[in-house]
Amino acid sequence: MTSRRRYSYIFLFTRTFCCVDHGRCFARCLAAMLFTQLPEDVLYHILFHLDRTSLCRLSQVCKSMNRFVNRDAVWRRIAKGCLNSGIIWNGTDIYPNIPLKERVKTAQNWYHGFCKNWTLLKWKTKLLPWLQLDGDVLYLSQAAKIGAYSLNHDSRRLQRIPENYSGHKGDVCRFVLTDSHLISAGSDGRILVHSRRRNLSLGLMGHSQEVNCLDSKNGLIISGSRDRTARMWTLTSSSPLGTIPMFDRVWSVAISPTQSSFVTGTACCENFYPLRIWDVERLACVCRLGSEFRRGAGVLDIVFESPFQLFTCGYDTFVRQWDLRLSPQKCVMEWEEPHDSALYCIQTDGNHMIASGSSYYGVVRIWDKRQTKCLQFFQLSSDSLSSPIYCLRFSSSHLYAAVATALHSLDFRQQPAHIR
Repeated sequence: MTSRRRYSYIFLFTRTFCCVDHGRCFARCLAAMLFTQLPEDVLYHILFHLDRTSLCRLSQVCKSMNRFVNRDAVWRRIAKGCLNSGIIWNGTDIYPNIPLKERVKTAQNWYHGFCKNWTLLKWKTKLLPWLQLDGDVLYLSQAAKIGAYSLNHDSRRLQRIPENYSGHKGDVCRFVLTDSHLISAGSDGRILVHSRRRNLSLGLMGHSQEVNCLDSKNGLIISGSRDRTARMWTLTSSSPLGTIPMFDRVWSVAISPTQSSFVTGTACCENFYPLRIWDVERLACVCRLGSEFRRGAGVLDIVFESPFQLFTCGYDTFVRQWDLRLSPQKCVMEWEEPHDSALYCIQTDGNHMIASGSSYYGVVRIWDKRQTKCLQFFQLSSDSLSSPIYCLRFSSSHLYAAVATALHSLDFRQQPAHIR
């Protein structure tokens, strides 16, 4: 079809569509027929300029138009600008099995704070739980054990899976998942490497005191402890490949996606540079992030969003974004917790959204990186039972948060009243 003929079709469509306002049913059918006969590349070009509301209305014209408008390619541009749509910074789609149109709809609920709060589990003894989410399976640490639960999004209950990981003589402080292993760190100073495919475990005498943090990628393990050291291991080593004296309690570690370096976050009590980047090969400090940290401004969580984008939070009540390509002395963005609470944990959607967990009243906050103020907040524990959010994880439609005595789920698929 020639370019001139294509644009004559578009002219016919736009001209005829104007008659719809005058109640011309025949004109509407004719417009739809001509419009759907356009080549797909022309249709994509036209739909590229429509917003979410216009696309939804256009999908109601006829069945063929509905099928075309519901394609992921039509919604991709809009999804890139939404919160937690599954399209991350480099264009990768991390939820390819969920239609983009549905994710854009759910993203509006994330933005406006429309959700339902369910309590999935309760326990009596106050604990320091930790979470990991792997598809439809949620892993939860309670005291010295780690349990696996199958998620049924249409039910308020968790289904226990026979998988159970134990072996620590004290509480599990942290654990991470890889494709083949679950690696846990305990208050007994040990690191346990559990196989997820076979009933095998390897115990490492990690540190002389509790292991506060842990990260692992492709066989590399980095641990940090109350004994003021960080250590590097492999999945098969029985002793550390190297030990770094930190001269301060190590609260958090994160391995870069390139695996060439890792970041440590310390308590900022003895050494006033709590954020440092280390070279994996030489175990030498290559960079210190930030300056003029106050005493006690410890870093409690570190998240790599890309090889050059890093997010941190901690006792000084700020979420900070660091760009490792720029000057390390100053962060590129920061967001302050408005109630002066420490921030225990963070997670990002890889694009525009940050979720943070505060130290009081089980407060979860949703942040839009394009704004300076908190977008939404949810209080998950009562005033009489104030608890930090020890850990949170989210999928495209649900956020899971662990407090001292319960596991909560926020379901963003529907539009109930605000939770406050």
